[in-house]
Amino acid sequence: MDAVRVATLREVLAGTRWPTAARRFARTLRSSVEPQGGGLLLVGTEVYEPWHMAAHLVDESTWSGLPQLRPTLVRHHARPDDPAHLAVGLGRIEAAGRGETLLVVAPGSPGGGLLERVHDARRAGATVLALEGGDPEVQGLAHEALTVTSADEVDLDTVQHLVSAAAGENGTPTRGRGTFRDRLSRLADQLTAPPPARW
Repeated sequence: MDAVRVATLREVLAGTRWPTAARRFARTLRSSVEPQGGGLLLVGTEVYEPWHMAAHLVDESTWSGLPQLRPTLVRHHARPDDPAHLAVGLGRIEAAGRGETLLVVAPGSPGGGLLERVHDARRAGATVLALEGGDPEVQGLAHEALTVTSADEVDLDTVQHLVSAAAGENGTPTRGRGTFRDRLSRLADQLTAPPPARW
């Protein structure tokens, strides 16, 4: 999602908790991957693979100059003959440990097999973050969780857009007043902001 669309989405959601909650969660994500220089694993449930979140984080990683945001997509049904970037199976979570971050995106119950692996990764020292739909077991395993339920004003896909965009904001400037992406985002926010009230 480009900077103008993200700014428009934030404007639409102004007055709700979502822009602030997404930025807070994104800061936690950034602070967990930056010191290690990467090690971000992204996994969904057996019926929901977070393809869009992976793609958006790859884009944000590129635009912001933060390679540590580029995730490894872990898949439930990865096959050895899949392309390398799609062939990472659940065994990768079992190998996760200190210095790595595991981001679980689970709109519904992820099932016991995944939860056991996430629990083992956490015990081995991995940081566990979750964008989830209200599952108490997922919340209990996560160091930080952002919960999106069917009663909320937004859906999980929308929150993924907000989080991935916020994760790439204010990357390490390569020169001048921030990255081009940061300046474009600020400009889009200014252009889509309502005019000031005149009394």
